[in-house]
Amino acid sequence: MADLLVSVAGAVGTITLHRPSKRNAVTFDMWVALDAAVRSLAADPGVRVVVLRGEGDHFCAGADITELLAERPAGTASFMDVNMAAEHALATLPKPVIAVVQGDCIGGGCALAIDCDLRIATADSRFGITPAKLGIVYPPASLERAVRLLGPAAKRLLYTGELFDAAEAQRIGLVDEVLPADEIEARVAELCATLAERSLLTQAATKQMIAAITEHGVVSAELADTWAREVTVSGEMAEGVAAFVERRAPRFPWRSPHV
Repeated sequence: MADLLVSVAGAVGTITLHRPSKRNAVTFDMWVALDAAVRSLAADPGVRVVVLRGEGDHFCAGADITELLAERPAGTASFMDVNMAAEHALATLPKPVIAVVQGDCIGGGCALAIDCDLRIATADSRFGITPAKLGIVYPPASLERAVRLLGPAAKRLLYTGELFDAAEAQRIGLVDEVLPADEIEARVAELCATLAERSLLTQAATKQMIAAITEHGVVSAELADTWAREVTVSGEMAEGVAAFVERRAPRFPWRSPHV
């Protein structure tokens, strides 16, 4: 759709929120398209890294408020349903996901950034989690992900709805790196290249096990056994060791995004 674009260049899949006139505020149809885009890139064996970004001066100003209370036909998904489905797909995508943030990253936009694994922001970015300004109870799944990432800082952000700058976002752990606007593209390209060279098996297993630890405190024996079996049959470790001994870049064979 015109308001959400998907492209693939080499090992990198890019999803672009493409509604710059509205600061990329996400409509019902955009949530649906985002869910489909994430699933498509997850299933593409050639894609090793996914980048989420916004078109123009802003990353995302949040969900389109004008659609929140719109009536929909009986039996169809609600705005919240499609919103949560897209966020879940993004948060559980079994490949590294990078949010590239510029300008406003507010409300649902901040939730989308939190759904990603890594967040790189321009120095002029600003952030906010703003349900208290609308009388909304933040969705439990989004709240859980925010608290896992930000810890006690999530209370202040959610209670006040205040906006804060990139330096504060980095201080509380919301942002991994802050760069001048003219340096961010080179850094994103460098990071994508590094991630694409590493073992997808390691990345997918680590992502799933970190999620288990943050949710349950431990990695279950069943999950550990599942990934141990995958390592045995994947050929990843044999290739990694061979590449190390031969002093060359590894050519990791594992491509399945699902276990």
